Amino acid sequence: MLSELANWAAPVATIAAAMMTAANLGARVTGWGFAVFTLGSLCWIAVGLSGGQTSLVVANGALFVINAIGVWRWLGLQSAREDGAGAAKQASRRAATPTLFPATELAGMPVVTLAGEELGLAVEALVECLSAQISYVVVSTAGSWMVDEILRAVPCGQLTFQPDRLVLALSREAFAELSPLPKGDWPAAL
Repeated sequence: MLSELANWAAPVATIAAAMMTAANLGARVTGWGFAVFTLGSLCWIAVGLSGGQTSLVVANGALFVINAIGVWRWLGLQSAREDGAGAAKQASRRAATPTLFPATELAGMPVVTLAGEELGLAVEALVECLSAQISYVVVSTAGSWMVDEILRAVPCGQLTFQPDRLVLALSREAFAELSPLPKGDWPAAL
């Protein structure tokens, strides 16, 4: 009975954990994904032991250790970093200082027009080394059949940074007229 349960729990846990970590939904979800991977490793070890599959036991013993490190890394270290950045973001909203948001939140932040129309998502910001100023932000919009994406570089001066979105000073039509970036070959400057 326990062997049959492990036979089903192992692949289910592995698939669920893979989806949780691949989704990239933050440190906590990724950390819990590694926790589920750890459970999956234990189930695979049980499957290997019940079937006399030494290689499965050894491989999942190693994966158990790797997954445990993932739990420590994502639920421990990285989630504490996200908490600290989030605390600074919230404190800046209540203080008389300029509002902050963690730079790691820039990727995936919605980009909207002045009228509030969503254009796409910020995927990267290119920072000038000497001035530490953002030169441009790369914005992704859906391509054909929502499978591909079109990337455009937007000069930083055309954007207003808000805690939960970037507001573009261009209309939807003017944004669409910006030349798409060639894949893997972005400019050194705009």
